[in-house]
Formats: sequence, structure tokens, C-alpha cells
Amino acid sequence: MERKKFEVSINATPERVWHILWTDETYRKWTAVFHEGSRAISDWKVGSKVLFVDGDGNGMVSRIAEMDENRYMSFEHLGEVKGGVEDTQSEKVKKWAGAHENYTLTLQNGGTHLVTDIDLDGEFMQMFEDIFPKALAIVKELSEA
Repeated sequence: MERKKFEVSINATPERVWHILWTDETYRKWTAVFHEGSRAISDWKVGSKVLFVDGDGNGMVSRIAEMDENRYMSFEHLGEVKGGVEDTQSEKVKKWAGAHENYTLTLQNGGTHLVTDIDLDGEFMQMFEDIFPKALAIVKELSEA
């Protein structure tokens, strides 16, 4: 695993950026660059499960490892979901299970500096390097609107 960092400065408050990141309607907009129909299913409480799935119900099963509202969110990825079935035990997912995806929002010059750091294996590195900056550009656009 290698940790990759993506960041963007946004002319909006951390509260506004947090809302854009984790509210269902806007989450679907900025994550559509990964896969159309992407959504997150969770009660958004620390320790709770999160299903990050596409329009067909395929994706990842994770948990909220840490959260400091409007400041920090950490997801621990546990496995994948295929056809609505969660897999946290296969050798395939054990290779990357435990990877983290963290979002840090810092007040900066009246706006927000958003840093996302993600543990990635080589298989997904190039995809995230190509797509994640596009996703953050959408977060910026939605937050500043």
C-alpha cells in the first residue's frame, strides 16, 4: 500500500464543504466521476458501516473509523460488495483490507483547505491519480456555488 494525497483550496467554510462531501445529493454529484450512480449508505456515526456503491450496488464496504464533524473523516475499508453480497474474507480483499481514506478540512484564509489521503495498492493507483483531482474540483465548484 502507498498513501496518496490530494488537496484543494476552497472558498467556502469547512461546514459548507463538509455538507457537500457527505450529504447524499451532493455526494452523488462529486463521486459520479468514479462511477455514475455512486452513493454512500450509512448512518454516519463513528464505528458504523458505510457501503460505497455504484448504481448496480457494487463497491466497497467500510466503516467510519474516526470523525470530528466539519474537520475530519476517516474510513477504514473492509472489503467489497458485489451483487449486494459483502466480501471481507477472500484473499483478494485481504490484500487491501484495513486501508484508510481520510478527509481533513482546515480553515485557511477564510476558506477551507481540503486534504484527502488514501491508502492505495498499485492496481488502483493510476485510476485515483487521474480521477480524484476531478472529484475534488467538483467538490470545490459545488461548495463555492
